[in-house]
Amino acid sequence: MSYARVLCAGLVGVTGHLVEVEADLSQGLPALVLTGLPDTALHEARDRVRAAVVNSGHDWPNRRMTVNLLPAGLPKHGSGFDLAIAAALMAGAGDLPTERLNGVALLGELGLDGTVRPVRGVLPMVAAAVRAGVTRVIVPLDNAHEASVIPGVTVRAVDSLRRLVEFLQGTAPLLDPPPAQPVPPDPQPDLADVAGMRTARYALEIAAAGGHHLALLGPPGAGKTMLAERLPSILPELDDDAALEVTALQSIAGVLPAGSGLIRRPPFQAPHHTVGPSALIGGGSGLARPGAMSLAHRGVLFLDEIPEMGRTALQALRQPLESGRVVLARVKGITEYPAQVQLVAAANPCPCASTAGDQHCTCPPQVRRRYLGRFSGPLLDRIDIRITVQPLRAAQLTDPSGPAESSAQVGARVARARDAARYRWSDSGWQHNGEVPGTTLRRRPWELASPDTASLRKALDHGVLSARGFDRVLRIAWTIADLDGRDRPREDDIFEAFQMRMGEEPADRRSTDLEGDHDDEP
Repeated sequence: MSYARVLCAGLVGVTGHLVEVEADLSQGLPALVLTGLPDTALHEARDRVRAAVVNSGHDWPNRRMTVNLLPAGLPKHGSGFDLAIAAALMAGAGDLPTERLNGVALLGELGLDGTVRPVRGVLPMVAAAVRAGVTRVIVPLDNAHEASVIPGVTVRAVDSLRRLVEFLQGTAPLLDPPPAQPVPPDPQPDLADVAGMRTARYALEIAAAGGHHLALLGPPGAGKTMLAERLPSILPELDDDAALEVTALQSIAGVLPAGSGLIRRPPFQAPHHTVGPSALIGGGSGLARPGAMSLAHRGVLFLDEIPEMGRTALQALRQPLESGRVVLARVKGITEYPAQVQLVAAANPCPCASTAGDQHCTCPPQVRRRYLGRFSGPLLDRIDIRITVQPLRAAQLTDPSGPAESSAQVGARVARARDAARYRWSDSGWQHNGEVPGTTLRRRPWELASPDTASLRKALDHGVLSARGFDRVLRIAWTIADLDGRDRPREDDIFEAFQMRMGEEPADRRSTDLEGDHDDEP
């Protein structure tokens, strides 16, 4: 037999596709030709596969061999096709029976000695194979546990090409996925470590409950980074669908720990302020790779020292923050990655960054305006809550009454508020108030009473608020009501939401029963 077909899978962005690997052996000058839009790494499979076959103790066919990857119009990249190409060539040469390959997808990279090495993106590729009707997959041993989290598929593993050949010849079994080895979670910072900052803590709770973007402005050492790092600790764990998305992105990026299962903790990404657009939103030659924004999908993207960031990188955030996805166009195709992040931005009020606040600032007014002007306009308008973090006083830092509320206590309130929002929007599929379109909140039955929104409409008419800002104030107001256990916002909720939107200290802030908290005012 001079023809064989083996199933495999490939990736375009975060989306997996089932790929058929065809091998045809014919008379002619000995050569191996790859067709079907392979990239450079896939072209190099010719040498890897040849060395692996020979070093596994088998003869290399001395014929003209053509390997076609279907669908031919789909770009193929990476080394995950090596194992399928080797099996198809050996089956086409008559060295392997093909009965055991029917309906089985093969994934894996081959070393020159015939070992099967792990590849990136196994989880979304196996998921794509299952959607296409495949029920059995053979993957590298180090990827077996990752592949087994997909329901409805039987996963077997190989550590070498020799083992696969022996299995197909019926002389040896494949390997079972190794038992899960729990990866000890990294210690998570707790909100109880944060002294004082009552307003900022309350704003963080509202942001977590509603999925709102947050901006923290204040001098160095005031606690902006401490607050941002503790936001994931009060967010609920990811559900199955979100965990699959996050785990798939980690797998594609090659940062998924070996042997780990689904990622349940919301991710946290904090790129350095010198980060470029490609590292922030994704990029690279050929088909673009995911950036920090996509790796923070369903979690928190923290941008510290945001006025120090490059203008191009900052402006690249605008569209993904609105749409929740990153679309990257390159010569070889368009790649789309999910990017539903919760943005937390932190900034000093001026370049001198005096730790004592405005009292000892040496910057002229125009310098301060120019500095914060880098973080303003369309990007700032997309941030829901803006809070000024005041420097701590000695009485707040050394408060003898004990620690403030822990992340577990605040997280319980956040979970209740999210449950209320999820139930309210269950017919539309929105998970929290931050996802609800403004048109929905301005129409019945969710439209608020006209007297309650009178001051908000006045601010819109006077240009104090943009139309986007109007809708975001409504979202914050709904979140405040959810935290208080009410089914609709009141007028004072809207006023408080407006103050947080404008970066003002809430004049009539309700108590949140924070242990050991004090006012931030000096």
